[in-house]
Amino acid sequence: MSAATTTSRRARVESSTGSADALAGTGTLIRFVLRRDRIRIPAWLAALTVYTVGTAASFAELYPTAEARQAAAETMGTPAGTAMTGPTRYLVDYNLGSMMGHQTLGFAAVLVALMSVLMVVRHTRAEEETGRAELVRASVVGRHAHLIAALIVATATNVGLALLLAGGLAGLGLEGITVHGSLLYGATHAAVGIAFAAVAAVTVQMTEHARGASGMALTLVGLAYVLRAAGDSGEGALSWLSPIGWAQATYVYVENRWWPLLLPLAVAAVLLAIAMVLSTRRDVGAGLRQTRPGAARGSAALAHPAGLALRLHRGLLIGFAVALLVLGVAYGSILAEVEAMLAGIDVLEEALADIGGATIVDSFASMIMTVLAIITSVYIVLAGLRPRAEENDGRVEPLLATALSRHTWVASHLAVAMVGGALVMLAGGLGFGITGALVLDDPAIVTTFAGAALAYVPALWVTGGVAVLLFGWLPRAALVAWVLPTYGFIAGYLGQILQFPGWMRKLSPFGHVPQLPAAEPDVMPLIALTALAALLIAGGLTGFSRRGINAT
Repeated sequence: MSAATTTSRRARVESSTGSADALAGTGTLIRFVLRRDRIRIPAWLAALTVYTVGTAASFAELYPTAEARQAAAETMGTPAGTAMTGPTRYLVDYNLGSMMGHQTLGFAAVLVALMSVLMVVRHTRAEEETGRAELVRASVVGRHAHLIAALIVATATNVGLALLLAGGLAGLGLEGITVHGSLLYGATHAAVGIAFAAVAAVTVQMTEHARGASGMALTLVGLAYVLRAAGDSGEGALSWLSPIGWAQATYVYVENRWWPLLLPLAVAAVLLAIAMVLSTRRDVGAGLRQTRPGAARGSAALAHPAGLALRLHRGLLIGFAVALLVLGVAYGSILAEVEAMLAGIDVLEEALADIGGATIVDSFASMIMTVLAIITSVYIVLAGLRPRAEENDGRVEPLLATALSRHTWVASHLAVAMVGGALVMLAGGLGFGITGALVLDDPAIVTTFAGAALAYVPALWVTGGVAVLLFGWLPRAALVAWVLPTYGFIAGYLGQILQFPGWMRKLSPFGHVPQLPAAEPDVMPLIALTALAALLIAGGLTGFSRRGINAT
C-alpha cells in the first residue's frame, strides 16, 4: 500500500468520524506531558509564587507609612515611572495592594507569558521537530491531541498559579491586600498566561522549528509590554491593544474590575480555533511558512565548528542582547529621578548606603548592574547547555564521526556562549549608560557604566563553567546549573534590599564582583573568577571526553 493511499484513507477516516477522533489520545498525552514536566511545572509555580509573595512582604518593609507610599506614588507618576510600571489610576490611593497591581503585575505577566509559551512549544512543535510526534501519531492519536493536551496542561498550570497567588497574598494580611483583590490578582495572571499559550498554539503552526515558534511568540510578548508602556505613558489607547494592558486595566486592589479579563480569554478562544484550522493545512513536522531556500553555496564559516555554533546560537544571542539593551534604557531613563524616588524609603536607603558610592546614582547603578548580570546569566546557562540539547537530538554523532574532535566541538559552543555573554552584558550596560548620560547630561557615564557591566563577565563565565562541568560529568543533572542565576537573584539583589548576611552574597560568583561604579576597582577578584571559570570548563571538557555520547 502506498503512502499516498494510506494518507488518503486516514484523511477520509478522520473526516467521517468527526472531531472526536481528532482528539483521540488526548488524555494519555496529558498524563505524558505532566510526567515530563513533573519538575518544571512545580519549579515555575514555586518561583512565581515566592517572587510575588516576597515582593508584597518587601513592600511592607520598604513603605511602612502612608507618607512613604505617597512619596513613591509621586515619583511613579512621572512618564518614565509610568512606562516602567503601569497606569496612573493605581496612584489615587497608593496602599500596599495598589502598589502590587501597579509595580509588579506587568512584569509578572511577562514571566507568566514566558512560562506558557515555552510549555506549549515544548509539547507541540518540539515534539514534531524531533520526530516523536509522528511516531505517536502512528497509533490511535488524533490530529489535534498534542495541541489540546499542551493547552490543557498550560491552562491548568495557570489556574493553579492563580490559586497559589491568591492564597499567598491573602494570607499576608497586609493593608489593602484583600481576599477579593487577591483572587482577581491571581486571575489576571491566569488570563494572560492562557492568552499567550494560545498565541504559541498559532506560532507553532507557522514554522517547522521550535526556536522559531518560541521566537515569534516571545516577540509578541515583548510587543505587548511595549504597547502597554507606550499606552500608559501616553493617551492610554495603545494599552488596549495589549493583553498585559488588559490585565492592568482590572485595577486590582483599587476598583477590582473583572470584565477586562474577558478580553484575553476571548482572544485565546479565537486563537485556539485558528490554530486548529491551521494545523489541518500542513503536514506533521512541516510549517505553514514556506522554508526559505538555502543559498546555492553555503557560507565558508559554516564549514568551521565556530561558524556553525554561531549560526545555531544567533537567534538567542540577538534576542538577549536586544532585551538587555531595552532594559538598560528603561533603567537609565529614571536616573534623574532616583533620589526623589528613594527619598524616605529607609530600607532602600540603607541598602544603597551599604553599597557605598559618591552619589545615590552610583549606588543605584551598582544595584541595577547586579540585575543585568543575573538576567545575562540566564543566557549563559541556556547557551552553555546547548551542547546537551544537540546531543539529545542526535546531531552530535554525525559531526564527531568526521575529523572533528570532541573538545573542538564543545569549545566552539563555549566560545560563542562566553563571548556572547560578554556582549549581552555590554549591551545592557551601554543602554543604561547612554540613556543615563542623556537624562543627566553627563557623557562620562557611558564609559563608566560600560566598564561596570564588563566587570561582571568573569562571574558570568563561572556560571557557564558550572553548566559545562555538569554537562561533561553529570549530563542528566545539567539543569542544576539554574541554581546559580536563581540564587544570584535571591542573595545578590533581594539580599541587598532585605539586608541578608554578607556571607550569603559571597556564595554566589556575583557576590565577588566589585560593585562598580560605587566601589573602587579591584582586579584580583576578577582574575580569581576567571581562573575558576577556566578550571570548571577544563573539568567539563575532560568529563565529556571520558563519557559516551547520550550518556546519562
